[in-house]
Amino acid sequence: MTAATPAAAGSGQSAGPPAPTGRRFLAALYDVPALFTLALLLTVLLLVVNRGERLDATAASLAVFRASLVVLWALYYAVSWTRWGHTLGMRVWKLRVQRADGTACRGSDALLRLVTSVIAWLPLGLGVIAAAWDPERRAWHDRLSRTRVVTRR
Repeated sequence: MTAATPAAAGSGQSAGPPAPTGRRFLAALYDVPALFTLALLLTVLLLVVNRGERLDATAASLAVFRASLVVLWALYYAVSWTRWGHTLGMRVWKLRVQRADGTACRGSDALLRLVTSVIAWLPLGLGVIAAAWDPERRAWHDRLSRTRVVTRR
């Protein structure tokens, strides 16, 4: 029997091996239909609130719609990472996000991870692809937010 690391023992989580880049990518693809469904539901809700008027009828309503989509995207990831440790796609591929010390992500970790993930994806996804060559399989946003994606046991 092996002893768990102190951080993992205190959090009730075991530190798993770094997640392979391919599984991380597939998990992200699995999240697309979930995000699309949530965006569709948000659009219907905003149409009801807007009494059926087009959401791009005015610059203000279009700005509200776009901002709502960004907030929805951020909430999906932040709530998933902080509450369960994984998104729907990550659950399917048995992955978990945790802090570098093995403890669960906090709200501030999730927010920093979201902001820095945009930075990692902007230069043609180079910051995400970098995880394939990193010995710890960490992308730019993992390093900048001091988090890591591990394989659940």
